[in-house]
Order: sequence, then structure tokens, then C-alpha cells
Amino acid sequence: MHRISLQNTEFEGNNNAYLLGDTDPVLIDPGVATDATREQLAAGLADHDLEFRDVDRIFLTHWHADHAGLAGELQEISGAEVYAHEGDASLVAQGAAGWEAQVARHDPLYDAWGMPAAKRTELRTFFEEHRRVRGRPVDVTPVADGDAFVADGVAGTVAHLPGHTAGLAGLDFEVAEGRILFGGDVLLPKYTPNIGGADVRVEAPLATYLDTLRTLASRGYGRVYPGHRDPISAPAARAAEIVEHHRDRAERVLGVVREKQPVDAWTVSAELFGELEGIHVLHGPGEASAHLTHLARHAVLEATESGYVTAEDAEAKLANSLPSRTRP
Repeated sequence: MHRISLQNTEFEGNNNAYLLGDTDPVLIDPGVATDATREQLAAGLADHDLEFRDVDRIFLTHWHADHAGLAGELQEISGAEVYAHEGDASLVAQGAAGWEAQVARHDPLYDAWGMPAAKRTELRTFFEEHRRVRGRPVDVTPVADGDAFVADGVAGTVAHLPGHTAGLAGLDFEVAEGRILFGGDVLLPKYTPNIGGADVRVEAPLATYLDTLRTLASRGYGRVYPGHRDPISAPAARAAEIVEHHRDRAERVLGVVREKQPVDAWTVSAELFGELEGIHVLHGPGEASAHLTHLARHAVLEATESGYVTAEDAEAKLANSLPSRTRP
């Protein structure tokens, strides 16, 4: 396995592409469709005497452009088969129906979140200016949880790990050193993956992601290779840290609601994250909404026509709304 570090100034910082095997090469997440990333990917493959045309298969952990943007171009050059989970396949393919359906979900959410008109315009401009980094359309081979996937002579499986996106999936292998996962953005060593804004299709995004973290922690991975930054050598412990992060955030959200009620997601986002720019104009209120709706579902909050307010015995109910502090 070889990690190729790729520049990504468009979104969240450098990405990792992973090359599995040299004779039947599989490339995981080729990166965003920019000239700089294209050159770095070419140089990384050249270090192993490979060119774009030598890539036989591409596995995409999810549909975001910083992971999937170059897949279409590589497929045109090499004829590589491109795999993505069925939950994200339509967005990876970039067919009109998939992308237009995604965009159509946004405006009603902006209304529900209370996003100001100027910020909506800013976000639409951001999407328009960044269309190019999504790259070219892709002929996608959909995969599902548990599907077999062989790379470099090692038999593995597809692991569906939703939350950050509806179809986020990794590749799970048992190797001599133990069980490993190439997990994209399901688990990151420093930041916590955005939920709620990163893919507005995900129902109950916080609960979905917490379930994924429990699943991940239970599988005994010795190492997770993430989409950004360095490998994670204690995945279960990192999963527990992220659960704790969301518990702390839920407590903070409750405090904001108690102080400013009734509130919408934009108000809570401003308290949590301050002034937002670029893609974070979507991610901030999206994550705030994920917490608000989760707390309302557990009767910690009440959703009224004016916004969210605290429910009776909110503090006591909060304790049951997320996993305990002692387990992920």
C-alpha cells in the first residue's frame, strides 16, 4: 500500500489517495479535479512506475469532489472501472437527475435553518465557481455493504459507513498486521467529519453517524487509513473521542437554546462556529440542525413554529440522547 498526498486548497486541506498493488493497481480517492492535484497524483504514481493509463480500478469512498473529482478523467484515460457505494453512486456519476435532486433539497433547508439571503447567494456562488473541481462524469459500478473486493491479492469487503454522506464506504482488509480500513472521511485524526451539511440527504444524520462509530469501534480495526492526514492507530479510541465531542456539542447546543430560545439552526451555528465562509456556510447550520433535530427527537427540545425551545426536564433527557461517556 502506498499513500499519495494530494493538494486540496478548495476544501479542507490535503487529501490522501491510496495505491493498492503495482501489477493490478487499485486507486482509492484520486482527489479533486485541479491542475495541482492532477500533477501530484501523476508524480505519486510515477514513483511506482505507473501512469494514469495503468490504473485498473478506482474505489471512491464517497461523492465529495475532493475525493472523487479526478475519477472521470482517469476513467477516460485508462478505462478503469470506478466503484462507489450505491448510496452515493448517482452523485459520483454526475448525471443531471442526481445533482439536480441534491440541489433541490437545499432551498427548503435554507428556509428551515433560517439562513440569511446574502449567505444563500454566497453559497450558490461558491457552488457555481467550484463546479469545475467535480471533474467529469463517471460510469459508476455501484457496490453495497459486504461486497467482496480483492486488491493486491488480498480479499477484502466493502464497509458501508454512513453519516458524513449517505453512501460513504470503506474497504476492509485482514492483513498480517491485523484488520485495517481505508475509510475516507468516516474517521479523521484531528477534525470531526461534518454531519448534516456535508450530505443533506442523510436522515437523522447525528444518530446515523453515532451508529457508524459504534460499528467501527466494534470491528477491532488495528489501523484506519483516513482521507486526510495520518493513519489512525487506535481507531476505537478515536471513535470514542468523536462521540464525546458530539456529547459536548449537544450540551452546548442545549445551552444556546436555553439562553436564546426560540432559535433556528442559523442562530445556533453562529454561536458554535461564528462567521462562516465558503462551503462552511452549508456545513455550519447543517451540523447545528443535525443536533437540534436529534435533541428534538429525544424530547430534549421541542420544535415550534417560532423555532426550537427547551422541553421539560431537558437536562435529564439529554443524558439518554447520546451514548454514555464510557463507550462509543
